[in-house]
Amino acid sequence: MARTCKQYEVLRWAFSFLKKHRREEKVAEILLEHHLNVPRSRLYASMQDDLPDEIVEKFKDDIVAHATTGIPVQHLTGEAYFYGRSFYVNQDVLIPRVETEELVEHVIKLIKKNFPNKRLTVVDVGTGSGVIAITLSLELPNVVVYATDISRDALQVARKNAENLHASVHFLQGDFLQPLIDNDIHPNIIVSNPPYIKESDREMLSDTVKNFDPHIALFADDDGLKAYKEIICQLAMFMERETFLCVEIGFDQAQAVTEIINMKFPNSTVDILKDMNRKDRIVIAKINEK
Repeated sequence: MARTCKQYEVLRWAFSFLKKHRREEKVAEILLEHHLNVPRSRLYASMQDDLPDEIVEKFKDDIVAHATTGIPVQHLTGEAYFYGRSFYVNQDVLIPRVETEELVEHVIKLIKKNFPNKRLTVVDVGTGSGVIAITLSLELPNVVVYATDISRDALQVARKNAENLHASVHFLQGDFLQPLIDNDIHPNIIVSNPPYIKESDREMLSDTVKNFDPHIALFADDDGLKAYKEIICQLAMFMERETFLCVEIGFDQAQAVTEIINMKFPNSTVDILKDMNRKDRIVIAKINEK
């Protein structure tokens, strides 16, 4: 008769296997919580429990896959947490980062400070899984939120998340601001975490990122600046009123993005905000008509 594995034994094996392959050991806890469908507190309260063979097999398969290929744990569990909520993710969308939570936090503060109790139109450009648009909709009930993406597959993920979280977001397929131009929609605030990584920086990324996140959401031509140029050019085509532009940037792109904005809109006010690691990460521009 085969010996039954204790929970702590399986977890100890996973820690060792992940460490051997230079992966974060906390992945083991996340995956075991997922397969057992229990919270962290319950996981550690039941370390002496026996694990069913089928759970052990699935858990070990996931540990080996992550350790040997770099597949993100979020792809294995099918979920990522953002701003305290669980979002469905897959290979068609960028896994949300904590820096983007900071972008959302600044946008919320901006709206509450400058537009208290006003009904605004906000657009999330390149929405991916929808985390920005959905979070803004849930945190700011008076705001009308649109979200665009060129990827039909990404929009399917975003719509699923909006439905699961009961968020009111209008999704439009197209390139950056083009769907808004086509539908004569004029936002008060534009938010975006666009692709901004240079192709030349590809090899600097971890295998978890470069081999699994969609490249359309990561890389941009023109030294990583193409998306910003496209958004600003499109905004110049249909802007009718003062607009706030809030975008995430690479740590070394603040000056270049500021110049792109000022070239089209010289009367704008541009602020650069740092992330928790004290790196330039967010541009908030108050854009006035030329």
